[in-house]
Amino acid sequence: MGTYQFKLPDIGEGIAEAEIVAWHVKVGDRVEEDQQLADMMTDKATVEMESPVAGVVQSLAGEVGDQVPIGSVLVTIETEAAAAADTPLATQEGTETTAEGERTDTVAMADGAVTPTHAQEEALPALTVAEEPARPERSAQRAVEGRSPELPTEPGAPTSPTAEPDGAHRQQVLTTPAVRQRARDLGIDLSQVKSADGRIRHADLDSYLLYNGGSISARGTGAPRADEQIKVVGLRRKIAENMQAAKRRIPHFTLVEEYDVTALEEARAMMNRDRGSNPKLTLLPFLITALNRTFPDYPMINATYDDEGNVVTRHGAVHMGMAAQTPAGLMVPVIRNAERLSIWQLAAEVARLSDAAKTGKATREELTGPTFTISSLGPMGGITSTPVISPPQVATVAVNKVEDKVVPVNGELEIRKRMNLSLSCDHRVVDGWDAASFLAALKPLIENPLRLLA
Repeated sequence: MGTYQFKLPDIGEGIAEAEIVAWHVKVGDRVEEDQQLADMMTDKATVEMESPVAGVVQSLAGEVGDQVPIGSVLVTIETEAAAAADTPLATQEGTETTAEGERTDTVAMADGAVTPTHAQEEALPALTVAEEPARPERSAQRAVEGRSPELPTEPGAPTSPTAEPDGAHRQQVLTTPAVRQRARDLGIDLSQVKSADGRIRHADLDSYLLYNGGSISARGTGAPRADEQIKVVGLRRKIAENMQAAKRRIPHFTLVEEYDVTALEEARAMMNRDRGSNPKLTLLPFLITALNRTFPDYPMINATYDDEGNVVTRHGAVHMGMAAQTPAGLMVPVIRNAERLSIWQLAAEVARLSDAAKTGKATREELTGPTFTISSLGPMGGITSTPVISPPQVATVAVNKVEDKVVPVNGELEIRKRMNLSLSCDHRVVDGWDAASFLAALKPLIENPLRLLA
């Protein structure tokens, strides 16, 4: 028997430590060679750690959320064959290569299928299921009451006072299944609702709610839930840290401008009809192109600010950050040199990077170094928004939803497609006049697609 110490390899240039975002083994588990041990996060990229040997796990470096220095022992494994007690990092080069080449986000790494142990099952609270009273046959009910089958009755409920196990009596309630379901959802006891002819309708429920001040029984408010504590780790912790630093360090201001995108939407639809093998166009490639055309005249927008060195860098190239929602949280893949790409090429990059972010395949290089960021929630974008700047950038823009509005055009009222852009700026670098001028300069490009496509 021997002991193998698996040390955390260098998983990124300039990385001093990595965060444990998931353990796939526990002490006492038997592991095989190349079996996944843990997921480690650096910046916003997650790397899978695999075991180079087979054996039994003796110890783990920490808990989920802990930071582990590069080169320190991550997992100690007892092997059947004799192994060095303190295996040098040189023996783990193969693991480093594998880890570097296989990246995935937190959600993709955890399959969510957890099987409780016998002890855990015993610790779980027992579930109690209330049994429904036995339902007499409808034909028997009708025979006892002497009623014809055509008379409406409540499905599955007694049609006459029926003795219950405890000797209590339940009053018959005549209503439709829809009213009964609504009462159940609202938590209303139908026996307490009055009606003129004995049949309860929706209006009777409305009257009951009005008379009782809108109060309903607790039965319809949903099952009580216990408080749940969730440790903030991995990508969610990175997002929290970045947003906290951004709001603490950057004096934000946001300016909103409205644009007529009727002609742009018509051009987009026409291009999509004849796109052939090209990717489907969204508004994003058009808006990125408009931004790229405008940046040269407003270099203070496409810039970064080193507030410790008091240096502003006005970038010639546009490395466009593109906020993307993933199962693990918000990520910002970067379109490198976006100013060199056509609308079709931008559409391809938008699709590729969005898919890479959502599936956890985006590399660290694809997630770092934006000079400006654009975010869009599509139809859910709201009327306006106040996007948060991610330092060291000095500006970011949010795309809000497109709406049909009645607007005056040459003295006539027309229905036009309108959209707001929300530009947030760092007031230490960008003045309000600069931001307003920048949004105004975008107008002729966005509202006239011929200029945009020229």
